[in-house]
Amino acid sequence: MKRSFRTTAVAAAMIALLAAAGCTQKNSGGAAGPSGAPAGAAGGKHQVAFVPKLQGIPYFEAMNTGGKAAEQSLSDVSWLYQGPTQADAAAQTQIVRSFIQRGVSTIVVAPNDPDSMAPVLREAQAKGIKVMTSDTDAPNSVRDVFVSQASTQKIGEALTDTLLSAMGGKGKYAIVSCGQTAENLNSWIKVQQAYTASKYPQAQIVDIVYAGEDQAKSTQMAADLMNAHPDLTGLVGECTSSAPGVAQAVKDANKIGKVFTVGLGTPQAMKPYLADGSSSGAILWDVEQLGFLTAWAGDQLANGKPLQPVNHVSDKLPAVSWDASTKTLLLGDPLVITKDNADKFNY
Repeated sequence: MKRSFRTTAVAAAMIALLAAAGCTQKNSGGAAGPSGAPAGAAGGKHQVAFVPKLQGIPYFEAMNTGGKAAEQSLSDVSWLYQGPTQADAAAQTQIVRSFIQRGVSTIVVAPNDPDSMAPVLREAQAKGIKVMTSDTDAPNSVRDVFVSQASTQKIGEALTDTLLSAMGGKGKYAIVSCGQTAENLNSWIKVQQAYTASKYPQAQIVDIVYAGEDQAKSTQMAADLMNAHPDLTGLVGECTSSAPGVAQAVKDANKIGKVFTVGLGTPQAMKPYLADGSSSGAILWDVEQLGFLTAWAGDQLANGKPLQPVNHVSDKLPAVSWDASTKTLLLGDPLVITKDNADKFNY
């Protein structure tokens, strides 16, 4: 149906009156889109939208808690959180596109597949939206910042040292990872391979398998690995779903004290396994603070504030380092979670 000349003229007049009255939407400090319209303000706040690999698991829910805390602490931040219900790259891309359509200030992604995420991040940037990664990177994308939980080298070394200490410095072990294309998991595995070969010549990684973000599948795969390698004495759960999964497999097989496990596990999920010895330790970091730092960094970008070599983010994060050459904001060192300190964390 065609609009009448009268309708079009009235609409044009109303737009002109609104513009003259200063009623057009403004985003204080926000990035301008190609049309000149600023991106991403809601009620004068910068909208920082975080898209995790998977919504609903304790790890990313803890990051969300940290982001909400930043929203309360930082007066100009509105924290948004939405992820796929399965670790699916296509579903994650759709969510990112929905945030692009909303015109948020900053989009932050923990990509399931960094290569497939790169094009949609370019789309966001072209709309004047700042783009970041957090928890896991898309290094070949246009992201402005990667918020890293700890250095890749230190995480890989901590996993290896904790496991090989339990194994007596020798023996065969296998890795149950999650997403096969996850940049963070794959980078840690590379460190574990090189570090094991150099520091523990009597130890060997015999297999690496991928269970997605499925704890039950991790348990089954760990059981299969123990059956396929009767002399296996170690298992690594490379993410927060496979860490309890491999420990559960050892418990089910009555091999506590014979097969040792470590993993990237959240404290409360790992607590029963640390208590009964089916896990020798969980390597992690303060996940809530990672969420807080992510929201803070998104706000800094939206405000056009440059990151400093050392940043005072909060009383709990007084000295966060920034590497301008890699565009990486580093939370800190990894933590070793044991039965003695698991209750210091409520996630």
